[in-house]
Amino acid sequence: MSLDPDIAALLEMVQLGTESGARVPFPQLTAIHARADFDASSPLLDVDPPALAFERQLSLPTRDGEAIAARLYAPREPDAQDPTPVLLYMHGGGFVVGSLDSHQPLCRGLAADSGAAVLSIGYRLAPEHKFPTAFEDAVDALAWIGREGEAAGLDAGRVAVGGDSAGGTLAAALAIAAKTDPSLPQPLLQVLAYPGLSARQTSDSYNRYGSGFLLERDTVDWFFRQYLRDDSDRDDWRFAPLAAHDLSGLAPALFVLAEYDPLVDEGRDYAARLRAAGVAVDLQIYPGMIHEFLRMGNVVANALQAQAAIGRALANAFSASSARAWTDTRIEGMS
Repeated sequence: MSLDPDIAALLEMVQLGTESGARVPFPQLTAIHARADFDASSPLLDVDPPALAFERQLSLPTRDGEAIAARLYAPREPDAQDPTPVLLYMHGGGFVVGSLDSHQPLCRGLAADSGAAVLSIGYRLAPEHKFPTAFEDAVDALAWIGREGEAAGLDAGRVAVGGDSAGGTLAAALAIAAKTDPSLPQPLLQVLAYPGLSARQTSDSYNRYGSGFLLERDTVDWFFRQYLRDDSDRDDWRFAPLAAHDLSGLAPALFVLAEYDPLVDEGRDYAARLRAAGVAVDLQIYPGMIHEFLRMGNVVANALQAQAAIGRALANAFSASSARAWTDTRIEGMS
């Protein structure tokens, strides 16, 4: 399918802003300024659903004693007597930008669409906090659900992990970590929205869409220079889940990918690896879409449609009768 016309118009505006100097690419900014720009642009792209019945700021402990901020969203106030299932959500932003605020509309929408709670975590960002800090913060947040979730009205027996972009990377790695650590809550579902999964960006889609489709190869390189300690970190599965040797026994995976995304081939490859390992996979590739489209409800209808599909998948996963009722699927029109 050709590029969605509304997406094409957005990309043209981005290009004009760059040429005029109104928009400065991330590699030309400090991390602090890039974060401010990312957060400022988010409300322009996304539709913010009405506030939920329950939203609360939390502070979660980490293994090194430094707390991270988190935000809990739920359609109703969680009750220890009737605990609610929960999605642990990691925001995107290349491990450098992104925040609880930039992804608040998406997390609100996922809670409303799924009927479950969403725990969004403000994991620590690079370059102040290098790899594997973001991954370890995600593990510690999952451990918190297992340890403190019941008191907070969350059902540690009905947990999913998810994220977009770099957050999808963290979710995929977290699913692997949970399999090898029985002390952690075991996810019923991993939601992987256009995640980065490969140690090195050499795919056909990366070469085809690495310029002019919002996520630029120069930006990806800049993100990784901020996050990684050295080049050897690229081969660590906690950064590149495709580098993991054994993917058997993982939670079922929902992939939400975009046709015109440099990372789409990585998603396809990881889905194939999971299937080969016996993991149930729902592969959804949205035609005409680009990286970050989930947070573009003000631009394209596909954003809210994909969000609703994630909500349905979460509701199904949290239902005891259908937690394992998965089939391989693909959006109509994609090969």
